Amino acid sequence: MKVVTLLLALTLAGPQGAQVDQADSPRPEIRKSFLTPAVEIVVMDAFINAFGRRTYDDGSFDVTGSSIRRNLRGPWVVDDDPFQVNQVLHPYQGAMYHSSARSAGLNYWQSAAYTFAGSALWEIAGETTPPSINDQVASGIAGSFLGEALFRTANLLIDKSGGEVGLGRGLLVLLLSPPTAVNRTLFGDRFDGVFPTRAPAYDVRVHFGAETPLQWVAEPGADRRYDGVIDLFIEYGLPGKPGYHYGRPFDLFSLQATVTSANLQSLATRGLLVGGRYDAGKDGGGAWGLYGSFDYFAPRIFTVSSTALSFGTTVQAWASHGVAVQATTTLGLGYVAAQTVNGVTDRDYRYGLAPQALASLRVVGGDRLSLDLNARPFIVSNVAGFDQHGRDLILLGDASLGLRLYRRNAITVRYQLSRRTASLPSSPAVVQQRETVGVFYTLVGPQRFGALKAVK
Repeated sequence: MKVVTLLLALTLAGPQGAQVDQADSPRPEIRKSFLTPAVEIVVMDAFINAFGRRTYDDGSFDVTGSSIRRNLRGPWVVDDDPFQVNQVLHPYQGAMYHSSARSAGLNYWQSAAYTFAGSALWEIAGETTPPSINDQVASGIAGSFLGEALFRTANLLIDKSGGEVGLGRGLLVLLLSPPTAVNRTLFGDRFDGVFPTRAPAYDVRVHFGAETPLQWVAEPGADRRYDGVIDLFIEYGLPGKPGYHYGRPFDLFSLQATVTSANLQSLATRGLLVGGRYDAGKDGGGAWGLYGSFDYFAPRIFTVSSTALSFGTTVQAWASHGVAVQATTTLGLGYVAAQTVNGVTDRDYRYGLAPQALASLRVVGGDRLSLDLNARPFIVSNVAGFDQHGRDLILLGDASLGLRLYRRNAITVRYQLSRRTASLPSSPAVVQQRETVGVFYTLVGPQRFGALKAVK
């Protein structure tokens, strides 16, 4: 619900031209603090540990000097904590480390270092269990990717208010990026100039509706034929805007989350870490370079999560008058967790390095129609699987058609495909496949369906 509230606020914001343009406005001098996030990370870890001590009686949070010395000596292992703990809560914990450093004036790379160090501190001194390699990736690396997207979105709210954040918007910032709100409260305007957004072009969509599987079969936790769905999407730094450059990590990023009445179905972010821009015909443009991504998908029949680096490009071009084509393609390598085919508990999954790709195409007809096609293939290998043998071929895809009816009100029809072919040493290949179709009311952002030319 945190992300729901925030993205609703961004969606309901007026057109960019009507907002306070902070690109040319004087900003307070940036004063970094390296001590502030260090203290906040230690306090955060201590609070989580204290909560764990009160909640669990298995001794895993009963940290002592002896357990810390033992963890310092190693070895580091691959743990089997519940999938959602490892692949959702740990990235979120890392995101809070990252936001703490960013909101104290540090740049992305400095904050990423704090995130990695904060995760290592937790693995060694936050629990008595041996330090975990997979948790270090999830908190220390994926947490940085997720944290930057959350911080940027919260900062966009602050920036568009001219720094004068009222109660309502302040609560939204707190819900999205708690360390940002805390540091603004503790230090007044000291960190108000922490990050100029440079007035990015952005697209926001919020979907409310329901989906149903095309074939009704027995599924884990399936006790209803239809699931209610809230789907949220923001794309920040859309290419094609004159004067906008990609000189900082995540000057271009996307953030997407889907919550159903059954589960958290997806949480994904992808941001340009290092790269540049290029022209793509009249009124077109693009960005290319190295992307960092975090993906979590749980389409009922299996669950997969990835932390990856990929090379790719995002481009917008105008095919004809009023018809825009937007595309993203990436190819890279990720550290992936995949839930096993016949798993009977949420601890039954394995890890491995996975070549992976993304192909995304959007065709926008004026500000009335939008056709979106997306495909994400993963090949989960035995490499770095730590004796967890097997191979998974995973394909996640969707196609949607949106029609704007009036102002920012639209309807969307979406088809989704989730397919997994798992090959295990002791059994023949097993194929899992789920197809769904959904109908949604869609609240679109100030740029309608995100074609930049339409709002110049």
